[in-house]
This record gives sequence, C-alpha cells and structure tokens, in this order.
Amino acid sequence: MFNEIGAFIQKYYIDAVLEDQPYNIYLTITCAILLLVTLYLLYRWARANNIRVDTQLILASMPFVIFGGVLRVVEDTGFIPEPWWVLFVTPPIFFLVLLYTIFVLVLSRTLENHGIVASYTKPYFWVGVISNLACLVFLCWWGITQTELALWVAGCILVMATVVASLFWALLRYGFSWEYVTHPLYKILIFGQLLDASATSFALDLHPMHYIEQHVLGDALIQLTGTAFVMFPLKMVVLIPAIWVLEKFRNEEGMDEVWHLVLLAMITVGFAPGVRDILRMVLFI
Repeated sequence: MFNEIGAFIQKYYIDAVLEDQPYNIYLTITCAILLLVTLYLLYRWARANNIRVDTQLILASMPFVIFGGVLRVVEDTGFIPEPWWVLFVTPPIFFLVLLYTIFVLVLSRTLENHGIVASYTKPYFWVGVISNLACLVFLCWWGITQTELALWVAGCILVMATVVASLFWALLRYGFSWEYVTHPLYKILIFGQLLDASATSFALDLHPMHYIEQHVLGDALIQLTGTAFVMFPLKMVVLIPAIWVLEKFRNEEGMDEVWHLVLLAMITVGFAPGVRDILRMVLFI
C-alpha cells in the first residue's frame, strides 16, 4: 500500500514538478485546495497583525502578483542552477513569492509602526516594483545575448487583451447594468483573466514557437474546438457568474475582507500566468 502511495505521489506530483509537465487533474485539485487554505491562513494572519485587507492593500500587492510571473520566467531561462531551480517552478514558486511578499509586508508595517514611513503600503508597493524591474533587466539582457527580444509580441497581446477586456467590461456595465463593475478591482480582475486568455491564444495559434496548454480544462476545450481562442468565451462564461456571486458575497455583513482576498486570488491566477506566457514568447523560450 505504501509503495503504491509513494508511486502515485512520485508520478503525479514529484515528476510533474521536476519535469515541468502539463498539469494533471490531481495536481490541479491539490493546488486549488492549497490556495484556499493559504487564503484562510493569510486572512487569519492579517487579522492577528491588525492589517486590514482592503482595496488599498490589494492595489499595493499588484507588483507582487506580477512578480510571480516574472520570476517564473527567470527559471524558464535555465539560468538558476540545481538544485535551487526546483523552488522556482509551480507550485513551489507560489509559496516562495508568498513568503517574500509577507516578509516585505511585515517589514513595511514595522517601518510604519516606528514612524519611519507614513503608510506601510508605499514601501511595500515600491519593493514589489523594484523586484520586477531587477528581473526584467536580467530578462532583457538574456533576450539580447542568448535568444530574442520580440517586444512586438507583448504589444500584440496587450492590445488584444485591452480591446477584449474593454468590450466585455462594457457589456457588463451597460448591457447587464452592473454598476459595481466600475470598482477598480473588478476592472483588474477582468483585464487579468482576459490577458491570460490572450496570451494562451497567441501562444498556441499565432506564435512561431510550439507551446502547449498546461491546464486540464483549457487543454480539453482546445482539443475539442481546435483553437486556443476558445479561452475567451471560457473566461467570460466563468467571469459573469463569478462576478455576480462575488458582489452578492461582498454585500454580506463582515465579509468585506474575505471578498478582497478572494478577488486577490482570482486576479493572481489570471495575471501571473498571463505575464509569464507573454515574457516567454517575447524571449522565445
């Protein structure tokens, strides 16, 4: 029995991570459960440290959301040596970036408590920005010296995402008369998810290199329809009820902080892989 369990873990978890295989159903479910548990622990930690989870904090956290995708591409270059590269693949990188984010957040809060800064969100935000810039400088150097630096790819995907996200937002705001989608976090959620869809569609159907879809549901729908552009209606079909439910949840008494955390998680699972995919295609890796 123990041998069978060990073989199962080796095949669907350890080998899947070490060989950077497409997500299998077991790893997908496990990551989803870990995400929910992490959200709960993060909520309890914030409450214990008198940190209010609000829109200001989520906006200040956006550089760290993007940082997860950027740092993942640093590993994609093959620059990180053994055995350290294992920490920079999914899902270990999720916890690595989370720990780094919490460390910066606690340090920033400490600076505020000692009167060194007026608001902890400012140093917290800027450390995230600088972290991204440091990685991007390295990736630009790598592209120039080792592979390519096709900035036109990023331009095409960003235009695609902006146009589709704007049209979809207009549908929700004026077609459905959902005034609440004017909230900045809903706008970021919509753009982030459709950025991911744009990157996937471009990677599989338009980019010169051959990429594959790593997620189970996405891959199944792409195989069924024969095009990666199916990701756009998929994202929209999921977003419409999700935003509706989120808004109902938001209006429940005492649920404001939980609403912010759930939105942060949904923003992260769109933005981070979208950013990674764009940078990989820009660098042709």
